[in-house]
Amino acid sequence: MSTADTAAPPAARRPRPLAQVVLYTVLGLCAVAILVPFLWMVSASLKRNNEVLTSPIRWIPDEFQWGNFTRIWDQIPLGTYLGNTVFLSLVITLLQVLTGSFAAYGFAKVRFRGRDALFLAYIATIAVPWQAYMIPQYIMMQKAGLTDTFLSLILLQAFGAFGVFLMRQYYLTIPDELCEAARVDGLSEYGIWARIMLPLSRPALASLALLTFVNTWNDYMGPFIYLTSNDLWTIQLGLRSFVGQYDADYAMMMTGSVLSVLPILVIFLLGQRYFIQGVATSGIKG
Repeated sequence: MSTADTAAPPAARRPRPLAQVVLYTVLGLCAVAILVPFLWMVSASLKRNNEVLTSPIRWIPDEFQWGNFTRIWDQIPLGTYLGNTVFLSLVITLLQVLTGSFAAYGFAKVRFRGRDALFLAYIATIAVPWQAYMIPQYIMMQKAGLTDTFLSLILLQAFGAFGVFLMRQYYLTIPDELCEAARVDGLSEYGIWARIMLPLSRPALASLALLTFVNTWNDYMGPFIYLTSNDLWTIQLGLRSFVGQYDADYAMMMTGSVLSVLPILVIFLLGQRYFIQGVATSGIKG
């Protein structure tokens, strides 16, 4: 029997119209469920504080309070908080991409005894909850005199098992023959990593960078534990300034939340193509 006889007609491989309708309906409902909290946040940022928690919810305020976005800069040092957050996010992201990609190269392309066992042991740390070693980490930083400094957060978050796993999965898709040919030409392992592996793994690097940047930007517990000085606070800690002992200024809090989400939104929109490509390729190879 020929190949043409065994191949299914194009029409048979197309999704049925009913299945498409159901699929798009489910995806649309999921998208709405995800977007509703963000829409409420934007709506609350344009209201007076006494109009935020009303029942039923008024999505469109009677009078838009655009002044919230200017008053917030006078009520808290928002510029300082945003600057601290940008600094920590950029430094930690750079270090995680650097250390993660370099360690992943060793686990993927360098042969040594116990490599796979060491990799499995290292990746197994992902399953250990952070709360299990939170206190020992703090004691270490306290003994080193690094509490209430950015260096404590940078040192603790400069290495990540997830980044090593993500980059290793992508490196496995790159043929070993490229590395062997480079070694024959006299290129060192550092040179292979820098001149061959990194240029070929831009989607995975972009994915790791975006994930790390977002996690660091949204981190609350880390800065809350290690940073006590107000001039070192991040934006997540700064939003706590609007929570009083008996009441909270929810309108200002939502205004700050909108301003903190905007940089992440812009970065994701600019890098979503590389992010999706990197995650898809890293996830299906192993």
